[in-house]
Amino acid sequence: MIDLLKSVILGIVEGITEWLPISSTGHIILADEFLKLGMSDEFKEMFDVVIQLGAIMAVVVIYWKKLWPFTSRKQLGYNYITKGEGHIKKSVMDMWFKVIVACIPAALLVPFNDKIDEIFYNYRVVAAMLIIYGILFIVIERYNRNRKPVVSNMNEMSYKTALLIGVFQMLAVIPGTSRSGATILGAILLGVSRVTAAEFSFYLAVPVMFGASLVKLVKFGLGFTGSELAVLAVGMITAFLVSIAAIKFLIGYIKKRDFTAFGYYRIVLGIVVLLYFALV
Repeated sequence: MIDLLKSVILGIVEGITEWLPISSTGHIILADEFLKLGMSDEFKEMFDVVIQLGAIMAVVVIYWKKLWPFTSRKQLGYNYITKGEGHIKKSVMDMWFKVIVACIPAALLVPFNDKIDEIFYNYRVVAAMLIIYGILFIVIERYNRNRKPVVSNMNEMSYKTALLIGVFQMLAVIPGTSRSGATILGAILLGVSRVTAAEFSFYLAVPVMFGASLVKLVKFGLGFTGSELAVLAVGMITAFLVSIAAIKFLIGYIKKRDFTAFGYYRIVLGIVVLLYFALV
């Protein structure tokens, strides 16, 4: 029962921090200090990644109409490709091709993920990345204040821009950076509007997180005990429900405000992480 309660809290942490550009890793490191699951280290390592499947399903549910390219309705026009009795939305397929292009740079680092974690997964690096990217959010938003975005929607985004956003996503392999933070910052620098940058970051997370979760599941195996399966399921469901609220909050927030507040939050959290581990 205690582990199930801990799983709920970890699911809440994951659901909030996965989508807000504040680093889920930084929060998970702190949460792990106070909410250690009574299970093996191998299960906890897998749990921290696979719980993201719950979060990613929130993106699929919220943006289903923008993500699903097929329709059975008899709608013809330049934006549809007829195939049998159904149609394929060209704009959605184009968006998915851009997502695939953006995934290429990060895919090149997959063979080195374990080595990267071995070198960089520690509280000093996480705290440093929290603070550095917090400062970058503040500086870039000030620089961006008087600039008008050149990309206001997904259709206006070029494949070159998508690839460059994917290059920025590579930075997220260093713990504490925040995948959403790196891609959103990169997109804003490239002239993409905040809302489009955030939504593209959400879409980009779908294949990235599914892939990462699959790798961890294969590595761990499917021989779950009943309690392990219950803890994982509760964490995923909680992450899913909280993610829906977090995504809707973020989109509503950035329609009226910029990311400066998240920058200050990251700086404060980075200092907290440094002080906590220096004193314990």
